[in-house]
Formats: sequence, structure tokens, C-alpha cells
Amino acid sequence: MRVLLVGAGGVGTAITRIAARRPFFEAMVVADYDLARAEAAVAALGGDARFLAERVDASDEAAVTTLLERHACDVLLNATDPRFVMPLFQSARTAGATYVDMAMSLSHPHPERPYEECGVKLGDAQFEQAADWEKAGALALVGMGVEPGLSDVFARYAADELFDEIEELGVRDGANLTVDGYDFAPSFSIWTTIEECLNPPVVYEDARGWFTTEPFSEPEVFDFPEGIGPVECVNVEHEEVLLMPRWVDARRVTFKYGLGEEFISTLKTLHLLGLDRTEPVTVPSADGPVRVSPRDVVAACLPDPATLGDRMHGKTCAGTWVRGAKDGKPREVYLYHVVDNQWSMKEYGSQAVVWQTAVNPVVALELLAGGVWSGAGVLGPEAFPARPFLDLLTEYGSPWGMREQ
Repeated sequence: MRVLLVGAGGVGTAITRIAARRPFFEAMVVADYDLARAEAAVAALGGDARFLAERVDASDEAAVTTLLERHACDVLLNATDPRFVMPLFQSARTAGATYVDMAMSLSHPHPERPYEECGVKLGDAQFEQAADWEKAGALALVGMGVEPGLSDVFARYAADELFDEIEELGVRDGANLTVDGYDFAPSFSIWTTIEECLNPPVVYEDARGWFTTEPFSEPEVFDFPEGIGPVECVNVEHEEVLLMPRWVDARRVTFKYGLGEEFISTLKTLHLLGLDRTEPVTVPSADGPVRVSPRDVVAACLPDPATLGDRMHGKTCAGTWVRGAKDGKPREVYLYHVVDNQWSMKEYGSQAVVWQTAVNPVVALELLAGGVWSGAGVLGPEAFPARPFLDLLTEYGSPWGMREQ
């Protein structure tokens, strides 16, 4: 397997550190708009000849296609933010490469009823091309991070091995992470966080299909394992709700994120001031008027999440709560994966949230390389057998857990 990894930020760099310990691939080209960042990711691997750095603009389909072909890469792994999903997705198809991402194509709210009906849903642009990928015998594995990704694998595992009927699949994400020296320092890309949290959340019900609610709706307190404890979680737009119903039978699917009152208040203020907007505005500068995106300015003003590991303390938990029946009896479980920041920093030099995101696409690549996972079309993690993934994740030194509720 020869891999083109596009994006050498926190998650991309963590991917290289995890992959470097595994023998399943022949080469990994690490490409970024900032060549120095790609070079730094490669240099940190101590001379592993399988890795090399390149510069590429992720929005330039032709340049990415050329890079895939020049290095004879048969897989494109997208570690950029969701703005670049579609050009990278198209580049992989043009070059005949397998495509893997951790977030899907962007949504657009319904123009008249944003908090009741879906407009363009997450992943719609990719699923519109599913038939073409399938006809070509090509695979796009979409949403293969931690959430979406591992949470979807948990849903498949629950359906296959734990339940006869599933009433609800509820992804629940929470943490007790703190960052020394910062009152507000998101542990993941603020660009993506704003996109997820301020868009109308999507809920799925089998009798109704997909529909939307107000941001931060249906608050509930969820008790997270391994010492994290109770965290208030709210509805947030996320890919799992759009993926799980396509392959797993469940009467209801939700995604709730433990944000906290202060975080929610900050996001609401950014929205009130228009600082969540992606459309450029004109601002004065020493060199004359320039066009900038308010959201990009917010991101530039905050610390890079990848640099916060030394200041961060605590654990992060991603998981899927499942309610249903087995052998005619009610059952409720929480399948989860916890990463301690102290462990991930000591073991890999990557903070917990980005490491937890990064490990899952590497596990998936290894399963694809060995032929354990295979398929054609635009497929989510639920479309593949779960047990091999969970076993290999444990082999990577990061076991998952299950709690009967």
C-alpha cells in the first residue's frame, strides 16, 4: 500500500507517528500547503525511509491527482478540514485511488425551516456519486476517524453481536480535559468545532427520517467512564446520524457532545458577532484592503490544538450508547474508547483528542491493506465487519471498553 496523506496538522502528524510503528504499507507521502509542516512531521520519525514530504494545495484537484500518480499512491487519506473533502474526493476518483476521510462533505441548512427540516446533509455530495464509485469498483471509506469512525464501528458491533433489536443508537462524547494558561482553548480544530456546533443538529427516527433541531437542544447529563464522570451533553450536527441508519437498523439515532456552559456561551457569542462566518469580509491593512474569513481569523487567534498537549490534563471519551433488546430482554450498553492525555503525550507526543482521532484511520488502512476490509462505492465504517477493527485497535495498545447501563 502506498498512501498520500493530505494534511500535516495535529491529526496528520499523529497519523504518521502511529503508522510508523506498523509494517503494512510501503510508502506514505505527507503533503501539506505548508511544506515546512510536512517536512517537520517526516523529520520527527527518525529517518523512516517510507515517509517523504511534499507541498500541495488541497483545493487544487489537478495538483493532488498529479501527486497521487507521480508517487503511484493507491490510497488518499484526507486529514484536512471539511472544506477540502470534495476536491480531494474527486482527485482520488480521477487517479483511481481508494479514498479515506475522517469528516464528510459540508451541509447547508434548509433555507426556510433550518431547525425542522434538513437542507443539504453532511455527506450528500459524496453519496450522490456512490453509484459511480461502485460501478468503477472503487472505494471511498468516509467518516473513518473517531467520531465519526470508531463510534460507527461500535454501532455495527452492537447490531451484530449484542442486540436483536436496537431502539436507539446515541453517540456520546465527553471529557474532563483542562489546559493550563488558557480560559478558552479548544482541543480540536475551532473551524470544524464551529461548523459542527452552530449548524442545526440532525436526528434520525425511522418513522420520520432525518430532521433537524435547534443548536444545543435536548441537554442531558451522561456519566462517562474511567473517572471522567457526569457531563452535560447536547445535540450537535455530526456524521454518525447520517451514516448509521444507512447500514444499521435502529429506531432512533442521535449525537450529543459534552461542551459545557462556558463553551456554548462562547460559540453563541461568536455567532452573534458574525465571527463564525466563512464568507470573506474586507478589512483594512498596512498594504491596503484585504479579504479574510471571520472564522479563519478566530482560528488564527487561538492556539493550535496540536501544541497544547504539554499543558493539557485529563481524559477524553468517545462512545456509542445503545438501547434495545437481546433474547427478548431489555438491554442497554455503552461502548467506549478513552484516551488519557498523559499517556498519549508520553507514548506518541500527541495530545489525546488528535491521537484518538488519528489512530482509527490507520487501523482501517491496515485492514484494507490486508484485504480484511474491502468493498466498492461510498461506504461508512458500518458497512464493514466490526470485530477485526476492534481487535486490531486493541493490538495497537489502545483497548476499548463496554459498560452495561
